[in-house]
Amino acid sequence: MQQEKLSLFDNEKQEGYLIGEVLNIFFEAPASLYKVALVEVKETDLDLELEVTVTGNFPELIEGTSYYFKGRIVEHQKYGRQFQVLTYKPEILSSKAGVVAYLSSEHFAGIGEKTAQKIVDKLGENAVELILKDPTCIERLALTKKQKETLLAGISEDNGAEQALIGLSSLGFSDSMATKIFEKYREKTLEVLHENPYQLVADIEGFGFNRADQVAVKLGFEPTCEVRIRAAIYESIAQLSLFAGNTYTDAKSLLETALTLLETARPQKINPQLIAEQLLKLGEQGKVVSDEGMIYLKSYYEAEYVIAEELKRLLQYQIAELPSDAEFEKEMAKIQRDLAITYGADQKQAIKAAVSSPVFLLTGGPGTGKTTIIMGIVRLFAHLNELDLSDTSQLQIVLAAPTGRAAKKMSEATGLPASTLHRLLGLNGREDDLAEETKQLEGKLLIVDETSMVDTMLLKLLLESIPTQMQVIFVGDKNQLPSVGPGQVFSDMLASETLPKKELEKIYRQGDGSTIISLAHDVKDGIVPSDLLQKTSDRSFIACHASQVKYVTEKVVNAALKKENNKDDIQILAPMYRGEAGIDSLNQALQALLNPLTERKKELVAGKNIFRIGDRVLHLVNDPENNIFNGDIGKVVSLEVKQDPSPNDKLIVSFDGQEVTFLRKDLRNLTLAYCMSIHKSQGSEFPIVVLPVVKQYSRMFARNLLYTALTRAKEKLILLGEPEAYAQCIKTVALNRKTSLTKRLQAVLEIKKDKQVAKSDVPKFVLTKELVFGESIDPMIGMDGITPLNYLT
Repeated sequence: MQQEKLSLFDNEKQEGYLIGEVLNIFFEAPASLYKVALVEVKETDLDLELEVTVTGNFPELIEGTSYYFKGRIVEHQKYGRQFQVLTYKPEILSSKAGVVAYLSSEHFAGIGEKTAQKIVDKLGENAVELILKDPTCIERLALTKKQKETLLAGISEDNGAEQALIGLSSLGFSDSMATKIFEKYREKTLEVLHENPYQLVADIEGFGFNRADQVAVKLGFEPTCEVRIRAAIYESIAQLSLFAGNTYTDAKSLLETALTLLETARPQKINPQLIAEQLLKLGEQGKVVSDEGMIYLKSYYEAEYVIAEELKRLLQYQIAELPSDAEFEKEMAKIQRDLAITYGADQKQAIKAAVSSPVFLLTGGPGTGKTTIIMGIVRLFAHLNELDLSDTSQLQIVLAAPTGRAAKKMSEATGLPASTLHRLLGLNGREDDLAEETKQLEGKLLIVDETSMVDTMLLKLLLESIPTQMQVIFVGDKNQLPSVGPGQVFSDMLASETLPKKELEKIYRQGDGSTIISLAHDVKDGIVPSDLLQKTSDRSFIACHASQVKYVTEKVVNAALKKENNKDDIQILAPMYRGEAGIDSLNQALQALLNPLTERKKELVAGKNIFRIGDRVLHLVNDPENNIFNGDIGKVVSLEVKQDPSPNDKLIVSFDGQEVTFLRKDLRNLTLAYCMSIHKSQGSEFPIVVLPVVKQYSRMFARNLLYTALTRAKEKLILLGEPEAYAQCIKTVALNRKTSLTKRLQAVLEIKKDKQVAKSDVPKFVLTKELVFGESIDPMIGMDGITPLNYLT
């Protein structure tokens, strides 16, 4: 009987129409226009029940409203018979009388019932569709200019969404991409595409030049048209500068890259002169800037100048009172007692210089005491400004860092609240959304840690938000990896010699036989240490090839667990995602080891990732609304998953006690974090770090990459891989990024760094009584903070 029923169903008419009222919309996909609704059938040419479930992409669907739906009957494996909608429109537009009533409504001022009837008589009951498809058809109508404008505007406003989706579908866009494009341009979607399909490259994330070129071919754009050449120029600048971390490129590289891009996308030779002409036009329009052979996008050219000008403004702040030597020593003695810390002479100098400068740069490697100095700065500044550190509601000291984990570290060290820079500035969009307005900061002192991770645009936005009466201290390690975004602002500020600064060189955190810090400093200096392969109290080396990395990593983790180490204290770092020794492969292996699937445990499959309760996960983007940021590590504490994949499937992840819910559409922002990239680990420290380095990673080799990885380890470091790969990585000096911030700072602050002082020009002082009392020379020069008090018994 069941077989007979199916046969009868197969013979039924499958495609047709229905007119009905929407009774209930019981599902809307948050990330798309897809909806599922219950419709009461009024009229149809199909064999349907009185009520039927309709599905499809609907820009707008209103309960209680009647629509004309065209589509087909489908049989869903779980939910039974449904009507899958291909096109739809309000019921009023499904008959001549309805169209006349629609066109003569208040929505079309100046078009009465008689005029509407003439339009329908001339164009038929599909008048609305005809006008949308070919607006020139209204020229056949005896209408005034004003009536024509009203007609076109009203129809486009009401029906643009549906037509846009139909148009996108005809151009070969998937439902998800069509939705993304429509959400950007709304009713103007087709207008934008027909005017310049290459606009999608700039406006739609993940949309490349080649894909836009395919759309352009369908729309009849010639290979040599201006918009295509300009798009290739923009794409080439992005490849040569933004993607590589540079703020500019050069003309020769730009020309070669643009030619390759254009001629690869379509097999037709392009005259280089066309590129040169469009580059000049972009310059005339102020969209691209050429300066001494350097070619910038206008935004980055201006950003570097703005940074220089803003720093000049902040440097003009006159600090009311500076601590006297006696007051400084007295307060430092109290701070050292309270913190149970003994500061070195160079650390004291850094603290005093920092509180005495409107803008100050503090840099140093691991073990030099940067965090300890921040603690001293906070306490000394609070004393000098009579601030109560226990009253955080009125506190005038602002602490911030690029990542959530770095901010948490600052807060734990100082006992004061700390924030990510994005949250501090109120940035709620993507990092590269230059149009965002930032909050103006309030307070007397701002300390920014991990400044090497700050990129050009973020620094620009930060400086613009700082009032002139606020001191600023930037702290970081200039030898770490630069920011993910374009620029190397911390290194450039230090190199400019225009700002007060202190570089810490003496290592204090070296006790208890620790060798990790000394190894990091050797790597920083390009030295392959003689004891690299030797086992020490806090590190070891296990030789293996790429094919063995996964197996050896599992053995190392098992051994650490047998020694009663917490699995959350063990972090594997690697530079690449792909390959047998890549991050993805290691994450799968470690998940199976540390959080295996059991009969009682559910899992949620999302693309290449599988998530289970207890998994360590990494957040990949900034989400200030939920107070989670790129690089934050959390743990899955709950999941809800249907038998079939559903948009409502969700994970709940705890980030340091803060629980955040992720629907299926949000899971692209999460990945497993048993193994993570070295770049993503910046700003974090882990008790135990396992670091594989093999020749498979060679294209990523750079001294600062290895240095950054080593400095993530707090207690134990296990090195895996090939000794020659480590040696090659240490010897490979990272290329400096192409930036001009140093030059801008020197120009704006009027300092000529290239003017070197000859040794013979350095005055030779003989310490005399006259020089001392005339304050021409410091009588304690070279004494490293030692005073006669040190020798009192």
